[in-house]
Amino acid sequence: MGILNVTPDSFSDGGKFLGTEAAVERGAEMAGEGADFIDVGGESTRPGSFSLPTDEELGRVIPVIEQLAGRIHVPISIDTTKAEVARRALEAGASIVNDISALLADPLMVDLVASRNASVILMHMKGTPQHMQENPTYSDVAAEVATFLRDRLAFALAKGIRQIIVDPGIGFGKKLEHNLRLLRELRSLTTLGVPILVGPSRKSFIGAILDLPVTERLEGTAAAVAVSILNGANIVRVHDVKAMKRVAKVADALKPVL
Repeated sequence: MGILNVTPDSFSDGGKFLGTEAAVERGAEMAGEGADFIDVGGESTRPGSFSLPTDEELGRVIPVIEQLAGRIHVPISIDTTKAEVARRALEAGASIVNDISALLADPLMVDLVASRNASVILMHMKGTPQHMQENPTYSDVAAEVATFLRDRLAFALAKGIRQIIVDPGIGFGKKLEHNLRLLRELRSLTTLGVPILVGPSRKSFIGAILDLPVTERLEGTAAAVAVSILNGANIVRVHDVKAMKRVAKVADALKPVL
């Protein structure tokens, strides 16, 4: 899954693809590099970020999705917690809703996704982006994340959603040790019986290990992507599609036959 941030303030590539033309070109480029999905987001969810007004978010993402849908032949995902943004994005050509709140932020989201027969990504996040990194604590992070995702999965299924992906939320309300344990124990989420998405790309836990800025985390991301795939991830959400597609192919070839 290629990341397309149409934002001025995302932690890694904020402002780089803020204009519609630049964003559409980058989305098409990622599809050409082998992305199986393009995830379009108009609101930064980096630590400390604030929620964006709906109109502003719509203005960023809808023109991009409309144009991109006419140029590429891979599914488009809308990264949002707002039902109105998701509705307009689905009308514009998206088919997946990537909701970092796991359908908790907007009570209208679950019925919208179900009624449109869309796919949904349910992510674990402790708190909100504004406060999530203010000393998050867990007694057993892997067990707590699994329980949360199991509950949200059951909720979505009960509401009629049938195409569901789960995401442990690397970097969302987690310290370094929490992220590492989640990746080590990722296979425990396979018992949920749905695809697993992992988003380690360029994140701060990689920077903490390597003591490198966000612009120099390619190799660290590659290692995290490979481990994620070997431990059960079906989808990896990344910025550097061309390089990570190659990593994924090798990791797939090395996966044990279960």
